[in-house]
Amino acid sequence: MTRNQELTTGAAALAIASLLFIGGAGAGATALSSKPPGAPESIATPVIDPGDGGNYAPMIDPADFVAVVDNPYFPLASGAHWEYDAVTEDGNEHNVVEVTPASHEVMGIDVTVVHDVVEVEGRAVEDTLDYYAQDSSGNVWYFGESVRNYTNGALDNTDGSWEAGIDGALPGIVMPAEQTVGHAYRQEYYAGKAEDLGEIIGTGDHVDVPAGSFDDVVVTRDWNPLEPDVIEQKYYAPGVGVVREETVAGGQETSDLVSYRAGG
Repeated sequence: MTRNQELTTGAAALAIASLLFIGGAGAGATALSSKPPGAPESIATPVIDPGDGGNYAPMIDPADFVAVVDNPYFPLASGAHWEYDAVTEDGNEHNVVEVTPASHEVMGIDVTVVHDVVEVEGRAVEDTLDYYAQDSSGNVWYFGESVRNYTNGALDNTDGSWEAGIDGALPGIVMPAEQTVGHAYRQEYYAGKAEDLGEIIGTGDHVDVPAGSFDDVVVTRDWNPLEPDVIEQKYYAPGVGVVREETVAGGQETSDLVSYRAGG
């Protein structure tokens, strides 16, 4: 599942990306230092709109989006399948992620639907449908999630659910088209409920996980001002996507990719 600036009318998808990134490569990108509440001091500040009180207001035009998600660091071909294992304070966790053929429209865009199920000690604790779409420049956007949380095998609540365009919720970028160290971005925005932020902190890394050894790995630092004490790092391998997630502050969990099957 963070950075901002309002776009001028008629701006293309590339302009969208450049305005969202700190020091974005596009013409006219402007960085303004205004760290969001709760952001760790070591993390770069987001780009915001200096003319609108720092409000996050990306202009979303369905014409700027394409039918596939094929960013090499976040590929979502139909049928692609990932499995992850982690040891948590609640027990052994197993996470299955699969790109579905389902159709869903958000803000006039046909999004890719990803099914994500988390089990602890063999019992489902979270069952989620995530919504993604890619713009014509190659940036992958996150448009929301439908969440079902379980307790002792029974549906407990749907906390965490949100959809862009409803009740003020807005999409954000989860993987930029170009991975440049120092670029920070807003991954989602639903005030008080979904405010994840991210920053590219490494490229060209090597990672070994049960599913294999990966080079040219991109590393991100992810945080949320609603949980300021928690910081995660995610590792993305080309052609695969996330191969490792680890909590580097506010916990010690590490989730590793144990199997992967390409779709398409």
